[in-house]
Amino acid sequence: MSTRKTINRFATIGGICTAVALVATGCGAGGPSATGSAGTSTVNVLVEAGGHAELTGVAVQCKKDAGVDVNFVELPYDGMFNRLSSEFSSGAVSFDVAALDSVWLPSFKDALQPIDEIFTDEAKKDIFPALVKEANVDGHFIGLPAWTNAEIILYRKDLFEDAKNKADFQAKYGYELAAPTTWKQYQDISEFFTKDGMYGTDVKGGVETEWLAHVLQAGGPMILDENNKVVIDNAAHKEALDFYVSLTKSAPSGAAQVDWAAAQNLFNQGKTAMTRFWAHAYRQIPKDAPVAGKVGTAPMIAGSAGIGGVPGPWYLTVPKATKNTDAAKKFVQCAYDHNSMGIESSLGLASRISAFEKYQDKEGYESFGPLIETLNGEATATRPATDKWQQIVDTVLVPMLQKAVAGGDSATLLADAKKQIEELVK
Repeated sequence: MSTRKTINRFATIGGICTAVALVATGCGAGGPSATGSAGTSTVNVLVEAGGHAELTGVAVQCKKDAGVDVNFVELPYDGMFNRLSSEFSSGAVSFDVAALDSVWLPSFKDALQPIDEIFTDEAKKDIFPALVKEANVDGHFIGLPAWTNAEIILYRKDLFEDAKNKADFQAKYGYELAAPTTWKQYQDISEFFTKDGMYGTDVKGGVETEWLAHVLQAGGPMILDENNKVVIDNAAHKEALDFYVSLTKSAPSGAAQVDWAAAQNLFNQGKTAMTRFWAHAYRQIPKDAPVAGKVGTAPMIAGSAGIGGVPGPWYLTVPKATKNTDAAKKFVQCAYDHNSMGIESSLGLASRISAFEKYQDKEGYESFGPLIETLNGEATATRPATDKWQQIVDTVLVPMLQKAVAGGDSATLLADAKKQIEELVK
């Protein structure tokens, strides 16, 4: 499941054709790029509806800095891939810049222009290493990360600081109750808080990203190695799956059907003491939620290979077929220069390390420090670069996880999954 589909399920971000001051906006097909008055030019930027909010401030600033007007063409996530496929195949595009989910880069790489000039040495130092690597396809940078995300640990700070809980935990486990820094501690804490109608954690059988983070922490790589060989049945995948399933005893029943939205609701309603969740959700806890003001944050926990998470970036790309390359690249450069403006949006994310660091010590942004540490983690890596990825997720990984958390044999399930994936990527 993509990050954007995840975000759209539980964040009220964007709308349909939101107006932006000083910036031309539009819905529907878009149109040819144009030269505006007073030497300005217009670029059509294709975005998923929620992503519009991230780029609104950038668009306003880009008109001031570079004389570039922006016409946003918004589509729902489920319609974007087909629209992109159709226009790229035709060789005639109605947009000059497209914001692409990271899992789409392998599908559209041949239709995108290099933007190597934006990836200066300075820029590469300010973008998380996994994203720099993913943006470079066949020796050229073809996408600038506009925003990114990763799972961190959210926990009930009020429960962890409660004197009785601290004393009882110390007596039972022999160490102090605090935000977990090892997976053994996470297991112990989950077990401790599973009582009186509460659960220590959740297990999301309906999504694959969290299990894949454990694969990275156990030594990865995820699903496919660098030679595109299917490795889902190796020791790292089995270790990760066995651990993931082991947490079901401290999680609500019906884990096979729990997805991001269900897990977030469980935590916000006070039903779970901890959750591994996308960092942006910390700032989106409703003010009237039972847990509002009671949540702490911590980095993703390290396994034997170190801290590892699966980033969820979106990339700004310039199609080869545009007739407005210069203005399009000016907009992408503006998006890099003013990347921190995305943090002030309803989604509240960026992609530059310095942008997150600018806010991490401010009240209300306590998730940013753990997010930076997770995204810089030694084992953090993006999804495999295959145009079959979404199909692998939907038809193999999620069904396999659902069977595993329902009690299936991990070795058998992984062996079966390997055969299915080999058929898809051969």
